[in-house]
Amino acid sequence: MRIGIDLGGTKIEGLALDRSREVARLRVPTPRDDYHATLNVIRDLVLTLEAQSSSPATVGLGIPGALDPDTGLVKNANSTWLIGRALQADVETLLARPVRIANDANCFAMSESADGAAARARIVFGVIVGTGVGAGITIDGQVLTGRHAIAGEWGHNPLPWPQDDEWPGTPCYCGRTGCVETFLSGPGMTRDHERHTGERLEPPDIARRAAAGHAAAEATLVRYEHRLARAVAAIINVLDPDVIVLGGGMSNFERWYANVPREWGRYVFGATQRLDTDATTPGAGTVVRTRLVRAAHGDSSGVRGAAWLWPAR
Repeated sequence: MRIGIDLGGTKIEGLALDRSREVARLRVPTPRDDYHATLNVIRDLVLTLEAQSSSPATVGLGIPGALDPDTGLVKNANSTWLIGRALQADVETLLARPVRIANDANCFAMSESADGAAARARIVFGVIVGTGVGAGITIDGQVLTGRHAIAGEWGHNPLPWPQDDEWPGTPCYCGRTGCVETFLSGPGMTRDHERHTGERLEPPDIARRAAAGHAAAEATLVRYEHRLARAVAAIINVLDPDVIVLGGGMSNFERWYANVPREWGRYVFGATQRLDTDATTPGAGTVVRTRLVRAAHGDSSGVRGAAWLWPAR
């Protein structure tokens, strides 16, 4: 039996898996700004799930940050009360067993590569696009963490091949400007639409306007598609993944999955070139075999991926 815990800023979710079968699930509010209360909630969730499944279990924990490889302390967490804490050691002490911890986007990628939309793919780039933008990487079914535990921090790189009106870009909370997150997050789309129209709308409302034939809303979606295509093309150029999986609220636009792959060939280097096209035109006839897919497990991918940090027993 495997238990996964997804430690979010507003909720903590726990899931017990028997191989791929869900046995029990619980969700409770996060005790914000209270580290010790957070520890106690994690302990209680694990013990309750274990009791409901009537079996001892491994425990994996997904967090909105990372463990510093040198100190073991939490860093880069937007749940700031975790920063600088020895979370792994403290949870292991409470539960009297080893615990595996990974960034929540890494857990998302793990879930989708284990038994989701990218099952059986060798190299997977899993993207969470919502209020923020994060990503994780799996290779041969294992999370790639990196020397500084920042592998997949795609959202805090600059938007590639910026257009004249995209430079220098919006300031980001990380202290830089023009980050991918500032363009591709939900608030980024809202901000872009307001900049061009003077009207402040949330992404679902923009999509509804576009479907109803509003040209300005359609233009906002087209700009977003072009930016997403450029951003993932840069990933393809570096990582060359088999599959890119989109999750989060901004993944629920069906048009992305047809339109973005049509656009990204202009920016992917060295993909297959059809012989019947003009090779002097950037992207002409380019065949990119990477697949862009929507997450199979939706909002459950994070907690499932935390459970998948341990192999089935």
